[in-house]
Amino acid sequence: MAGRPSCCNSSAHSTPFSDSRNILLAYTVSLQERNIVLSDPKRRNALSLAMLKSLQSDILHEAESQDLKVIIISAEGPVFSSGHDLKELTDEQGPDYHAEVFQTCSEVMMLIQNHPVPIIAMVNGLATAAGCQLVASCDIAVASDKSSFATPGVNIGVFCSTPAVALGRAVPRKVALEMLFTGEPISAQEALLHGLLSRVVPEERLEEETMRIARKVASLSRSVLSLGKAAFYRQLAQDLRTAYHLTSQTMVDNLGLPDGQEGVKAFLQKRKPVWSH
Repeated sequence: MAGRPSCCNSSAHSTPFSDSRNILLAYTVSLQERNIVLSDPKRRNALSLAMLKSLQSDILHEAESQDLKVIIISAEGPVFSSGHDLKELTDEQGPDYHAEVFQTCSEVMMLIQNHPVPIIAMVNGLATAAGCQLVASCDIAVASDKSSFATPGVNIGVFCSTPAVALGRAVPRKVALEMLFTGEPISAQEALLHGLLSRVVPEERLEEETMRIARKVASLSRSVLSLGKAAFYRQLAQDLRTAYHLTSQTMVDNLGLPDGQEGVKAFLQKRKPVWSH
């Protein structure tokens, strides 16, 4: 698992979308599943501005295609991502460039949440700072038991304020603040316990388990998943009464979808549903 995940190596189904500099490669395993691989292991898959723009492009690629059901983000090498490229954060670049870096990063993280299909992080190694932010931003995160997570910016005098947005929405406040104030890493098991991860598996089972989840998602109705994902994130910011009001209407809207009715009828008729997409 130290190299490119093998699910992304099939020449019959793998097509790179972007990045002639080979910083980030995206591949499709099928029309329904897309793998995006951070492919700059020599630089610890740092989220440089070029990397962020490439990641943004690959996530957006055919986002509205009714065939696309799920996206998996993984990485080559022992580090999932070390976060921002510190060479881009010196005073030689200046505040305008720095603002573009953080704004682009924020747009990528929000894009993951606002994307119409579920996005899964497959982590096998260290994820720090904005790399940890990327994991926290994904809808589902599966990691090997060798993985670890940290927001160590405070150790070099740069508090991880933007990673704190995603981290603070994924784990309890006191866990997030300890990570942010000390910069010390947490293990995969600790990350699972606190809600940063969906599940932890042995390294040799990481790809198998991630693809099992992805294929289960891909077997379901895209329109239902898209509606449900949007409603889930929308209601989180609401008070209890408003959240129930919004999601009650979402349930009504869901039943109005062709796939909503197909699913109910298939259950009552004791048969498998046939989704439109």
